[in-house]
Amino acid sequence: MAERSFKEEVKKLTAGDGEVFSGEGILAVTKALLQSGVAYVGGYQGSPISHLMDVFADANDLLESLDVHFEASASEATAAAMLAASVNYPLRGAVAWKSVVGTNVASDALSNVASGGVTGGALIIVGEDYGEGSSIMQERTHAFAMKSQMWLLDPRPNLTSIVDAVEKGFELSEASNTPVMLEMRVRSCHMTGTFIAKDNVRPALTVSDAAAQPVRDLNRIVLPPANFLHEVEKVEQRWPAGIAFVRDNKLNEWFGPETGDIGIIVQGGLYNNLNRAMELLGLADPFGNSEIPIYCLNVTYPLIPEEVKEFCADKKAVLILEEGQPEFIEHELNTLVRRAELDTRIVGKDALPRAGEYSAQVIRDGIGKFLREWAPAIAPAEAVSAPLPAPVASQIPQRPAGFCTGCPERPIFTAMKLLERELGPTHVSADIGCHLFSILPPFNIGNTTMGYGLGSAGASAFKPKDKRAIAVMGDGGFWHNGLTSGIGNAVFNKDDTVTVIIDNGYSAATGGQDILSSRAENKERSTKNPIERAVRGVGGGWVRSINRTYDLQKMRDALREAMTTKETGPKVIVAQSECMLNKQRREKPLVRKAVKDGKRVVRERFGVDSDTCTGDHSCIRLSGCPSLTIKPNPDPLRQDPVAHVENSCVGCGLCGEVSHAAVLCPSFYRASIITNASGWERVRDRIRHGVIAMLQRRDDRARASRAF
Repeated sequence: MAERSFKEEVKKLTAGDGEVFSGEGILAVTKALLQSGVAYVGGYQGSPISHLMDVFADANDLLESLDVHFEASASEATAAAMLAASVNYPLRGAVAWKSVVGTNVASDALSNVASGGVTGGALIIVGEDYGEGSSIMQERTHAFAMKSQMWLLDPRPNLTSIVDAVEKGFELSEASNTPVMLEMRVRSCHMTGTFIAKDNVRPALTVSDAAAQPVRDLNRIVLPPANFLHEVEKVEQRWPAGIAFVRDNKLNEWFGPETGDIGIIVQGGLYNNLNRAMELLGLADPFGNSEIPIYCLNVTYPLIPEEVKEFCADKKAVLILEEGQPEFIEHELNTLVRRAELDTRIVGKDALPRAGEYSAQVIRDGIGKFLREWAPAIAPAEAVSAPLPAPVASQIPQRPAGFCTGCPERPIFTAMKLLERELGPTHVSADIGCHLFSILPPFNIGNTTMGYGLGSAGASAFKPKDKRAIAVMGDGGFWHNGLTSGIGNAVFNKDDTVTVIIDNGYSAATGGQDILSSRAENKERSTKNPIERAVRGVGGGWVRSINRTYDLQKMRDALREAMTTKETGPKVIVAQSECMLNKQRREKPLVRKAVKDGKRVVRERFGVDSDTCTGDHSCIRLSGCPSLTIKPNPDPLRQDPVAHVENSCVGCGLCGEVSHAAVLCPSFYRASIITNASGWERVRDRIRHGVIAMLQRRDDRARASRAF
């Protein structure tokens, strides 16, 4: 299963010619692929592209009906390797992943396909995870496109432009025999809108047809001497063909007046933010009618010399809006302007920040600075450049990201904290995934993180004599890269480390997609392949499986054994419990239906006896569950607030386990909430209340008599 279902939305993908299609950007991309006659699609999930992969999966029946092959790839490298199908055959193919990390993983295959070139159109849809909301290092895809000389599209954030970019991207790839990268920023992925649909097109040549008639061309294989000729071909043939196609098909756009003393050049993906900034300055309306000439780069690489020359020829200065650094586009613009013997001043990072996302406010302030120097007659007054009113979100106190309520990964790190009290701190090599939240409060566990599935590899350099390093990776990371680069490497090098593989049943951090070890039934994929079997298959000898991570004592004991055993070589603990989010997504609808149908439903939750709680709050420091908080102490003689469990509790039982394993106060209790109780349960409940009330009255009378 996945974070959400698109079963209903994918029905829109059957829309025919002339119909109005409405939906999210990811649906528009999928529809554009089908309209373009794509023969195969693949990819690996990761924000902001995860939902695109979910759409592909939910539209699998439609894809099959059109003879389109879909592959849920094991990694980004696996997806990129699919583009080999377009090298020798006129097959249109598309792959998708989160960038830049996914592009890094796929770099080997991408460099090869970019060197040899393609016959069919090859489109690489990258979720450009840069700026606000990003969870990765702040880098851009632009550098990779330049390095391997692949064209980079960055369409304006509206559905029509996105669909056009997909369709023209295939044509550009075929015209220049070059793979094309298409950036999809987070807002583009999830924005909604409309466009006029076309009929879906069955691929003229399917992957099955191609496999039946194999073609071999030595000139396309990256081996000497062909690889040296590829570079020449890139420069002398593909590059001019790509520039000609972009220019002749007018993939870039112009807005505002045709002439002017100043102008603005903008990355396509930033156009909406630019228009909003211009509107705030009174220089444009909400519909994009600008008072300043704008050159919108829907293709950010390569730049088109003739277009740059034409736009800059009559201008004293041009402002380039380019997020991040190095300022690749700004450098290239300066080169093109000098070659054209123009005196136009290119203004970029001297008016705008060198780093960070270019929001409407950031762009507004940059334009204000640019105008005050180069067009003071229309420059905004200083008062206009004051900060915008603070959004409501800025008034919310900051809090660290953390595990979800009932997350099965939390008790693993609770056990590690308890063991730390016994053995002292040790180096912990973290990994990409939900478990990375352990580096933040309240656990503060984790020294480094080096990449998806590289937790064990990151610990391989640590070979202390008296204390073992601990590595952590998730099941998603294990199947992505960790089995070979982590466990296999540790076995081969006899690393005396401890690796905890968190098996929560899904690729949880990317949205809950099924993976090889998922226990879920999946009619289209192979699941239920145990991680322990794979570990032993590459030579792992010391392996322990914990089938319930909430058993805190068992988790702590397994970690202690791994850290103290005299046996050398890698120690692996597979800690298993289902992702609570996916479990709740599956069970809550069933519970609601059962309640509606009048069936008996029992829900467990935990609570804290306020009279017993000491206010020590060790339970919170060793758990961090969002449902575990504090409230005022009901005892007027005590000032410390007491622990409290909110109604969001899902009854995982960790807080009670922590109290027992850590020898904390016995204030936690477990309660069963029964809906649609039986007649006998109702009678028993009334008897219990009656007995408790009687005993309470007796105690009250005893206290009253002692008072006199």
